[in-house]
Amino acid sequence: MHADLFAAVRETRDMLLPYWGKIDGTRKETSEYSLVTQLDLEVERYLADALKKIDPGAGFVGEESHGSREQSRFWLCDPIDGTLQFARGLPFCTVQVSLIESGRVNLSVIYDFLNDTLYHAARGEGAYQDGTRIHVSEREPVRSIIILETQIHKRPKNFELADRMQQRFHSMRSLVAGYELILVATGRIEARVSYDPWGKDYDYAAGTLLIEEAGGVVANIGSTSYDFRDPDFIAASPLVFRALTEGPDAIFPIR
Repeated sequence: MHADLFAAVRETRDMLLPYWGKIDGTRKETSEYSLVTQLDLEVERYLADALKKIDPGAGFVGEESHGSREQSRFWLCDPIDGTLQFARGLPFCTVQVSLIESGRVNLSVIYDFLNDTLYHAARGEGAYQDGTRIHVSEREPVRSIIILETQIHKRPKNFELADRMQQRFHSMRSLVAGYELILVATGRIEARVSYDPWGKDYDYAAGTLLIEEAGGVVANIGSTSYDFRDPDFIAASPLVFRALTEGPDAIFPIR
């Protein structure tokens, strides 16, 4: 199934590249950072049909077309993660697909279609970049870079949290979850924290499994376990996860 899945996801490149940086979108809901285009819908429909042929027994849930998350087994899809960035010709957008089984993410693909680079993970089988094993960083916390996604402008307490994080760690943002989680899984940065975020499960599911299988730690805030339906989580290298959750200076102590 993996080979067929990878081939199907790679087909989206021919659909997307001609329009990168050349397409207008309309606002979805009220967010300036969330655009929906006809291309999102076309890519999602294509993936839904392709995945149905690959695995007829699995359901399908997409960002645009929705679907039931009550199924015991289904594909979870974000056809263009980073639609705003795609529309403006910024290089952070990806295609994301995950297989959810009994409430767990067991297989995931993130496709960087601009560079034709495919990342995937299967539970218990490791994480890979175009077939080459990838691993999280081993840098010490003092040298680490952490991305924090939180709604600062709506909730003052989140501004205080962001300030604490920036006092202890270097920080950056691309505003695209899938791309940022790739950076953690490949060891280019050390952690991504999602706390009171904008994103949904389809933004995070694929990347969190990638990080787990690359030797990282993924857990919901205040916990040692991870449920992909809870958007508040830490995805980090083991060293940085401990720095965030243990000791008197822990920012997110485990309850």
